[in-house]
Amino acid sequence: MANLRVGLIGLGMMGRHHARVVRELDGVDLVAVADSFGDPHGVAGQLDVLSSVEELIAAGIDMAVVAVPTGLHEEVGLALADAGVHTLVEKPIASSAEAGQRLVDAFEAKGLVGAVGHIERFNPALQSLRKRIEAGELGEVYQIATRRQGPFPARIADVGVVKDLGTHDIDLTAWLAQSRFESIFARTTTRSGRPHEDMVAATGQLGNGVITNHLVNWLSPMKERLTIVTGEKGAFVADTITADLTFFENGTVATEWESMAAFRGVSEGNVTRLAIAKPEPLRTEHEAFRDAVLGLRSDVVTMREGLDTLRVAEAVLESATNRQIVKIAAS
Repeated sequence: MANLRVGLIGLGMMGRHHARVVRELDGVDLVAVADSFGDPHGVAGQLDVLSSVEELIAAGIDMAVVAVPTGLHEEVGLALADAGVHTLVEKPIASSAEAGQRLVDAFEAKGLVGAVGHIERFNPALQSLRKRIEAGELGEVYQIATRRQGPFPARIADVGVVKDLGTHDIDLTAWLAQSRFESIFARTTTRSGRPHEDMVAATGQLGNGVITNHLVNWLSPMKERLTIVTGEKGAFVADTITADLTFFENGTVATEWESMAAFRGVSEGNVTRLAIAKPEPLRTEHEAFRDAVLGLRSDVVTMREGLDTLRVAEAVLESATNRQIVKIAAS
């Protein structure tokens, strides 16, 4: 079977990584790249730098990766859907839920694979954590809390911290719990002088009763990417910077210390950092996209899932504006 022909549009910070991984992947060939602003990172190699999605399509591609600014996702995605090209678009799926819905409709109508680049799902620590939750290692899940903090990323200009970073945590939380968000309450602030929010604290509840908490900002001098899942048997802590997964087991040894024994709740037991394989998440994401196009697997983040995540993100912003809990209707 001939290799799948891949086109890449958007050659910025993420585009250069997509280009590298596609070139390393078996079964695909990067045959065309496009960016109206040129090739600042020199990723084109021997390929001409095209200037539009129409030129990219004319190169005869089977699959496309879209790494343009969020505001252009709808325009570029709809052109690719119309041309019958399977597409992976960087998150968030679009700048608004209405635009995201139009993308979902276009790709589903053509029977195409439409995927969204919520790369955190493919982090080895979270992949292992989901399997362990499914296997019952945590028992009933009570709470999922995330912390995603760090300095401002120079690559972002057209959305705030909720749609850029917060969508990672919304997606991975619903995916880990296998349940959608039903409600959210949030507060945001803008401290950097930019037009969009740069810090958010949000508390939610999922359909299965799990409560969630999310702290996200790009104002912190320290970088932190933590997901903490607490359940009846203990807590898992996933660090997605290092791809480490640690299990904090509930204590089973009775304490003889009187003042501590008065507390009859959970006590600390063994702490185990688990040994897991650590493939690059972006490569795993591309493998899933390639295999979905070939009909071999279906674990990509679908555009419909990406739309659900965007709707929750918009509910976060609505809650912060109105200072009320926002109920999130099922799609």
